[in-house]
Amino acid sequence: MATFLYRIGKGAFRRRGLVALAWVLLLFAAVFGAATASAPTSGSFSIPGTEAQKAFDLLDQRFPGLAADGATARIVVKAPEGAKVTDPGPKAEVQKIVAALKSGPGAEQVSSVTDPYETQAVSQDGSTTYISAKYDVSGMELKDVTRDALKDSGTQAKAAGLNVQIGGDALMTAPETGSGEIIGIAVAAIVLVITFGSLIAAGLPLLTALVGVGIGVSSITALANVLDLGTTTSTLAMMIGLAVGIDYALFIVSRYRAELAEGRERDEAAGRAAGTAGSAVVFAGLTVVIALVGLAVVNIPMLTKMGFAAAGTVVIAVLVALTLVPAILGFAGKKVLPAGQKSRLFGKGARKAAAGAEEKPNGGTRWARFVLRRPVMVLLAGVIGLGIIAVPASKLEMALPDDGSLPVSTTQRQAYELLSEGFGPGFNGPLMVVVDGDKALADKTVDRIKGLDGVVAVTPPSLNEAGDAAVITVIPKERGISTQTKDLVQEIRDGSGDDVLVTGATAMEIDFTQKMNDALLPYLALVVGLAFLLLMLVFRSILVPLKAALGFLLSVVAALGAVVAVFQWGWLGSLFGVEQTGPIMSMMPIFMVGVVFGLAMDYEVFLVTRMREAYVHGERPGQAVVTGFRYSARVVVAAAVIMIAVFAGFLGATDQMIKMIGFGLAVAVFFDAFVVRMAIVPAVLALLGHKAWWLPKWLDRLLPNVDVEGESLRKHLGESPKGAEGPGKDRELVNA
Repeated sequence: MATFLYRIGKGAFRRRGLVALAWVLLLFAAVFGAATASAPTSGSFSIPGTEAQKAFDLLDQRFPGLAADGATARIVVKAPEGAKVTDPGPKAEVQKIVAALKSGPGAEQVSSVTDPYETQAVSQDGSTTYISAKYDVSGMELKDVTRDALKDSGTQAKAAGLNVQIGGDALMTAPETGSGEIIGIAVAAIVLVITFGSLIAAGLPLLTALVGVGIGVSSITALANVLDLGTTTSTLAMMIGLAVGIDYALFIVSRYRAELAEGRERDEAAGRAAGTAGSAVVFAGLTVVIALVGLAVVNIPMLTKMGFAAAGTVVIAVLVALTLVPAILGFAGKKVLPAGQKSRLFGKGARKAAAGAEEKPNGGTRWARFVLRRPVMVLLAGVIGLGIIAVPASKLEMALPDDGSLPVSTTQRQAYELLSEGFGPGFNGPLMVVVDGDKALADKTVDRIKGLDGVVAVTPPSLNEAGDAAVITVIPKERGISTQTKDLVQEIRDGSGDDVLVTGATAMEIDFTQKMNDALLPYLALVVGLAFLLLMLVFRSILVPLKAALGFLLSVVAALGAVVAVFQWGWLGSLFGVEQTGPIMSMMPIFMVGVVFGLAMDYEVFLVTRMREAYVHGERPGQAVVTGFRYSARVVVAAAVIMIAVFAGFLGATDQMIKMIGFGLAVAVFFDAFVVRMAIVPAVLALLGHKAWWLPKWLDRLLPNVDVEGESLRKHLGESPKGAEGPGKDRELVNA
């Protein structure tokens, strides 16, 4: 592989004009496709194999139109203190709202509007009522005039002293990420300047990463409606693609400069950078792709599409790093180096000077030597510290978000609170019971449900035209995400046969959460198993991949503990912009596990590959650790800081899921890069010594040699491995 990538890198450098033009044309094509495509919708949501989904499918068959995906809105109206909504004045204002929605601007997208006085949608104390509106299209497809008419529908009523708030998904818009991602990119630029000491070298990873993300996100936007991608898919793809895109380019540029420091010609340095660091990029990218594509085992289409879309962006980032980065290096010339190094590296006798120069110990070298002197102390400190932070994860509570999880400043949240005050906490999470049978069975079901604890009201059954199916609405006593309501759903299901199904937002949330829990262990087994095999190919070792997987589990559980502490318990919530605490979103743990595993393996590959390269070429285990840190620690630290900054930038998002994922990924990268990879990994390698690189000879013969350390590349170029008597000696050292 190293030889193949060497040819690609060198070829891209020499044909830089053609390569750069191809990427620019691809970017323009993707942007044009995104600009001409229709606006993306919110994406359909389904949970195959669950009772809630079976009930929803039955509704679609027996009650055409009832289960349509059109947007809904609830205009909640509360009378002033001492008045009632049934009084002549408030009643007239409410009816004006109904009339405006039925015949005002954007009415052509409205399918139905209910009169609350006809449907008796008035609270028992007469203080609150609500108007239900349903639209023909999803919230993302509503015209601006329709959405504005909804927002303005209560203006006159507010002027008359009524409290009017709007809930439902009709006001849904694409999630806003704020200016946080711009700050993240700015931090990345500063870190790159400090790392490289050159504005050109610092700008190159940013430029190429933006090209890759631009192509990936534009392609997702262009295909959003065709593939039914959700509105958050492109944001998550941008988050991951930007982080890995900068990191992958950073490692290629760093290795290129290291090759120049040894006196290589520029095209040769580009080829070698692609052949060595590029090999690490390929395998690091593969681990991320495996983790993201592996989300398909959960069997939830929305999550699968998110994973595939983000994986596609990662693949683009890898291709950009292997081709566009060497091409841009060709245009940059000597400007990728600090001013003080240019004459030294490109003047006469550069190779001789480079060969004779003695390197002073850098920060990575000093840190590695410190860990090697105190491996047990460092190992215990890292494991115990992360273990303490992971404790809150034992109290993890999961649920799907509803309007009650939104910031208190939003009209949706205020509408939710008004309905809870007027009609009870359970009114916002009604249960829909679908009966596959005649009226007699439906009446029997109603009578049974009325006798259950935790039920406030049960509506009479509503039969379809054929009379062979009925819908019953059950209002629970407590909020939808409460334990009592979840127990009520289970009680209804346990006492019913296959012809009585429970669905609705609360039932869907329960089934979704259970599906997430059931899929977590199989997903972990699949992803960790495949990545273990991949890392075994890269490092030709059993213990190194095992250590990598265990270290990941430690960092991801600690990150989940931090998420619970901040978003569920509210610790330091104001510092991170958390306005509303509550259960963690059901998909958060499994999604974070997938993404963090891929990113964690990035640092493992980049850092330990250099150690293996040194070990294979004759260095003692301890010295190989020092060598790996001398060449890779500074760049890995810079890459981690950049990734943390990019993820943390999404804390400014208005969407709670994006905010939570941004925080979780930033914290997880911090724990994994600085505690696990920079401390626990060298401590474990120091304690294992030669055993760390042991691989049974029979397994060594079975595994293909992917040659990440560039042994075949050196033979191809007619060079002898450094510090060894030959290739055979290299293999003996590894298997000793």
